[in-house]
Amino acid sequence: MLRPNTIALTALLALLTAFGPVATDMYIPSMPDIGRSLDAGASAVQLTLSAYLVAFALGQLVYGPISDRYGRKPVLLAALALFCVASLACAVASSIEMLIAARALQALGGCGAIVLSRAIVRDLYAGERAGRELSRMGAIMSFAPVIAPLIGAIVQAELGWHATFLIIVFIGIIATVVAWRSLPETLHRRSAVPISITSILQSYRSLAGNRSLLAHLGIVACSYAGLFAWISGSPFVLQNLYGLSPVSFGIAFAAASIGSLTGGAIATSLVTRVGLDWTIGLGTLALATGGLAMVAGQALGFAPVASLVLSMVVYQIGLMLALPQAIAGAMTPFPDRAGTASSLIGVVQQISAALLGAVVGHTVGQSAWPLAGAIAAMGCLSFILWAGSRRLRAEAVHA
Repeated sequence: MLRPNTIALTALLALLTAFGPVATDMYIPSMPDIGRSLDAGASAVQLTLSAYLVAFALGQLVYGPISDRYGRKPVLLAALALFCVASLACAVASSIEMLIAARALQALGGCGAIVLSRAIVRDLYAGERAGRELSRMGAIMSFAPVIAPLIGAIVQAELGWHATFLIIVFIGIIATVVAWRSLPETLHRRSAVPISITSILQSYRSLAGNRSLLAHLGIVACSYAGLFAWISGSPFVLQNLYGLSPVSFGIAFAAASIGSLTGGAIATSLVTRVGLDWTIGLGTLALATGGLAMVAGQALGFAPVASLVLSMVVYQIGLMLALPQAIAGAMTPFPDRAGTASSLIGVVQQISAALLGAVVGHTVGQSAWPLAGAIAAMGCLSFILWAGSRRLRAEAVHA
C-alpha cells in the first residue's frame, strides 16, 4: 500500500482526479465529427458535454456522505467500475441520444474519483499542506489537458471518435486495478450517522452556513466556470470559425494548457511560503489579466488564434494558483466531514461550469466574443471575490 507524503500516492490521486479532464479533453477534437457522424447539430453535440457536467455535479452529492460513512476505497472502486462500463457504452453509441445518456453515466462514475481524491487529501493533510498536495496533484494532472487533446486529435484523424472512447476505457481499467491494489483506506473515524436523504441534506445545510467556505466556494466556481467556457466554446471557435483542423486544434488546446502546468508548478512551492490567501490572490489576478487580455485581443484585432491561446495560458496559470488553494481553504475547517465538504465543492463547481459552458456553446457562431467575454467576466469576478472576502476569511481562520 502507498504511504502518505510520497510522490507515488500523489501521482495516483492525480490520475484519479484527471478522470474528468481526460474524459472531456480527449474527445473535444472529435465534437464536430460526432455531429456529422450522428447527424446532430452543434447544440446537440454540446449536450454531450453539458450532460456530462450536470451528471458530474449531481453525482457528487452522494459520494461524499457515503464515503464518510463506509470508507473511501470501496466507494471509489464502485465509481471506477461504473466509469469503465459507461465509457464502453460511449464507444458503441449509434445515436446522439445514446451518446448523451452514456456520457451522463460516465460522469456519474468519474465524479466519484475526484470527490474521493480530495477527501483523501483532507484525511491526510490540512491548511497549506493540503493546498500544496492539491497543487502537486494539479501539476501532475495538468499533463492530461496537454496530452489528452493531442491523443484525441490523432486518434480522431486516424481511427475516428469511437476509438477515442475505447482508449478512455483502457485508462479507466488501469486506474481501477492500481487503486484496488495500492490505495490505502484513509478514513480512520467513520460517521455514525445513517445514510438518508434527510441526514445528507442536514449535513449540506450545516456546511452552507459557514461563510468562509462560501467565500472560497465562490472563487472555485467562477474560476472553474471560465475554464469550461474555453472547453465548450474553443472547438467551434477555433475549428469552425478560424478553420483549424482537428490536429491543429489539439495542438492549440494543448498549448493553452501549458498554463496549467506552469501554474501548478509555481503553486507547489509558493503556497508554503506565502500561505493560501496570497496564493489565491495572485491566482485571481492572473485570471482577470488573462480574461481581459482575451477581450483586448478581440477588440484590437490581433492574430485571433494566437491571442486566444496566449490569453488562455495566463488564465490557466491563475487557475492552478487559485483553485487548489481555494479548495483547501474550503475543506480545512471540516476534518470530520471531508467527503461531504468535497461533494459540496464539486457540485457547485460543476454546475457553474455546466451552465456557463452551455451558454457559451449556444452563443458562439460567427464571433469569438461570447467566449472572450465569459472568460473575462469569470476572471474579474474571481479577483473581486478574493479581494472582498479577505477579512471574512481571515476572521474564520482565527475564530
